[in-house]
Amino acid sequence: MFNAHYFRTYITLVETGSFTRTAERLEMTQPGVSQHIRKLEDYLKKPLLERHGRRFILTEQGRRTYDYALKLFAEHEQFRHGLDDDSLDSGECRLASPGSVGLMLYPYMLGQQQMHPNLTVNYSFAFNHEIVADLISGRHDVGIVTEAVKNPELDCALWHREPLCLVVPADFAGSTLSDLMGIGFINYYDGINQATALLRANYPESFRSMTHFRHQGFTNEVSMVLDAVARRLGFTVVSRLVLETSPWQRQVKELGLEHSVDEQLYLVHRRDAALPRRYTKLLDGFKAQRLA
Repeated sequence: MFNAHYFRTYITLVETGSFTRTAERLEMTQPGVSQHIRKLEDYLKKPLLERHGRRFILTEQGRRTYDYALKLFAEHEQFRHGLDDDSLDSGECRLASPGSVGLMLYPYMLGQQQMHPNLTVNYSFAFNHEIVADLISGRHDVGIVTEAVKNPELDCALWHREPLCLVVPADFAGSTLSDLMGIGFINYYDGINQATALLRANYPESFRSMTHFRHQGFTNEVSMVLDAVARRLGFTVVSRLVLETSPWQRQVKELGLEHSVDEQLYLVHRRDAALPRRYTKLLDGFKAQRLA
């Protein structure tokens, strides 16, 4: 029968290299240590040690058993901490967001995981409607979306705002709506909505609709849209999060505008599930970093 105590005794024996020191550390008798090791070998039906008097070396099966035992207890501790909803720095975090948010939020959360080994981050990049469906099915605990969600199973609240940026090729010399029409628009998921909001606020007399612009292409990956702008194929409108994380920052520029418009980000989670405190700490920490 599986017995975790036998594995714990075996780990200690390998680490101390001595039956005597293992007995002292675990407050056991030396015959008790020997009995645990013998029962573990009987359970696995494999020899774990080659004994040479008071000394021993590990067999191949013994080395593999030691590696497995370490992993076993590490996963056990992670699972135990994950059950504690009051823990700020441990447990599993299951989130989803569009790429425009995840490009910076996911690396931030990985940094937190590096500092807190008992924290696990499972992050999905998805579109708004996919995030909503996955929250309802229980695949994620938290979703961040760019549109308010009305669903009786979900709580939705405004979480954060990020400025929208009108991004043009670095050598673009124009400033009018006609100039922008001349180079055309690079679209992505939600790109038309973002561009409409920003252009309407800054060109109220001349802007009518994005249908009046020549469309120069589309990508469903927002992180790649600035590649097309860098190649002078057109302009686009993206969240500042996208611009700040883009590898093409030197090949593009933000066109200065009089009126700013923000992308509104909403935090969504299941209404019938209490949100563990670790989520609040992580999301508040990211917001504070952005505001700074």
